[in-house]
Amino acid sequence: MKHYNVDSGSDEFNSIRGHEFAGCIAQVGEKVKDWKVGQRVVSDNSGHVCGVCPACEQGDFLCCTEKVNLGLDNNTWGGGFSKYCLVPGEILKIHRHALWEIPDGVDYEDAAVLDPICNAYKSIAQQSKFLPGQDVVVIGTGPLGLFSVQMARIMGAVNIVVVGLQEDVTVRFPVAKELGATAVVNGSTEDVVARCQQICGKDNLGLVIECSGANIALKQAIEMLRPNGEVVRVGMGFKPLDFSINDITAWNKSIIGHMAYDSTSWRNAIRLLASGAIKVKPMITHRIGLSQWREGFDAMVDKTAIKVIMTYDFDE
Repeated sequence: MKHYNVDSGSDEFNSIRGHEFAGCIAQVGEKVKDWKVGQRVVSDNSGHVCGVCPACEQGDFLCCTEKVNLGLDNNTWGGGFSKYCLVPGEILKIHRHALWEIPDGVDYEDAAVLDPICNAYKSIAQQSKFLPGQDVVVIGTGPLGLFSVQMARIMGAVNIVVVGLQEDVTVRFPVAKELGATAVVNGSTEDVVARCQQICGKDNLGLVIECSGANIALKQAIEMLRPNGEVVRVGMGFKPLDFSINDITAWNKSIIGHMAYDSTSWRNAIRLLASGAIKVKPMITHRIGLSQWREGFDAMVDKTAIKVIMTYDFDE
């Protein structure tokens, strides 16, 4: 959504958008051996990596400084908002798991949103030191936030507190509770730090997953944490910080940068999705044709939508 609203400062969109997509293989190159026409697959949206930098050597391809993401960065291959998307052969040579086969029993709707599921998985299961029996605060009520709620539930959090705003009360807060949130906090009307500490107790609040990207949310996250606590910053903002972060030194708190996922995230998230432990359908509020894309984006902007699923519907 930040790219749609041009919050990043870029106004150059010269390629097809859509970085969360799934479909059926329609054609393969003559040298492709691992994939066949007819296979149901989901892309991790990798289009290009260098293959030789320290990140690539560790298999952390989305931290490659030369990465190009399908449907997100300007490129010549395209993205998910089309009938076909080309996954370059060069990426499959370097990064075999740029594609994943969709298991039987998982439909295209669920598979298409594995991107935010994998983000949530990595942020809690791989990047934090979270232990079962602790509490988690999730700031943000979009797909990243709501999948983080589910991961916290799966991993054994006692209190899972979701922080949102007044516009989340009607649609997103009820879904958050359905998916595992034990409490919701309205940042428009409540003191977020005091309320989260009241719910969790100061000694139990060791992890905040910050999914909004707002500076005020990061400030609140740092303030509410107990000593030695962690903030995993999943959300991306584009404004300089306007507050002190001395608390991270004074109280040994950590801000952990988060960028997407890796093959471990995908492998395990797919298994959780196939098992039914991760729920997608309660989050799908709109199913529309691709020709109605503006309607879908507008619904995301005004928060009447949580997740919009689009299918190709243009006449040939």
